[in-house]
This record gives sequence, C-alpha cells and structure tokens, in this order.
Amino acid sequence: MKRIIALIVAMIFVLAVVGFAVAVEKKEAAPAEKKEAASAEKKAPAKVKQVTGEVTAVDAVAKTLTVKGKAGDVAITADDKTSVKIGTEKKSLADVKVGDKVTVKYVEADGKNLAKSIVVKAAPAEKKEAAPKAEEKKPAEKK
Repeated sequence: MKRIIALIVAMIFVLAVVGFAVAVEKKEAAPAEKKEAASAEKKAPAKVKQVTGEVTAVDAVAKTLTVKGKAGDVAITADDKTSVKIGTEKKSLADVKVGDKVTVKYVEADGKNLAKSIVVKAAPAEKKEAAPKAEEKKPAEKK
C-alpha cells in the first residue's frame, strides 16, 4: 500500500513539474514571436510617398507644414535630415511660405508623415510687358 501511495505522489509531482515547464516555455515563446514581428517591420523599408500641391500652413518652430494635394490636406513633419530646396538653392523650412507650390517626399513613421525632401517650385517669371511699339509714322499729309 505504501508503494502505491508513493507511486501516485511521484506521478503527481512529475505531472506538476512538466506542466510548469510547458507553461514557462509558452510564456518565453510569445515575446520572441513579438520581437521577430517587430524586427520584420523595422527591416522592411518604409514606402516613400509623394504629395504635390500648395502649402496651406507652415510652422517653422514646430517643424510642420500642411500641403493641399489632389487627395486632400497632408500634414507633414520635418526633422534635421529633411532637405529643403527652393529652385536649386538649399534653404530651411522657415523659407517656405504659405501659397508656395511644393513637392514633398515623405514616409509614414510612428503615425506621422516624416518629410525626406521638400522642393519648392520656383515661381514662374512674370511676363514682361511687351515693349511699347514705336508709333507708326504716318505719311505726311499734303496740303
């Protein structure tokens, strides 16, 4: 009888240890799966998007601008790596004005649209007024 009780107690102990080991293994596997998924997201390069339109708002202090494109308004955040050009000259975000026509290349990161480059299209040269035509000389009238 003592043998049977000892055998039952030993079996219960073995089952408890195995159950505990399985539970710990599942707990450790879950964070590893999350890490793999997160690293896969980081490895995949963010898709670069582009919007072309008119600047409707600029905040140089907060480093943000809003561009009215074909699909609607797009709020964009700039950082120190953002390239800003007006024509061929390198400028800063403070040089971009409301009403400027721009092309912005950006990526979505952490729920924000982060600008990679901002190119302000140079304003078309104002048409020079046609030089006044020299008054046509009239033939002298005969008296």
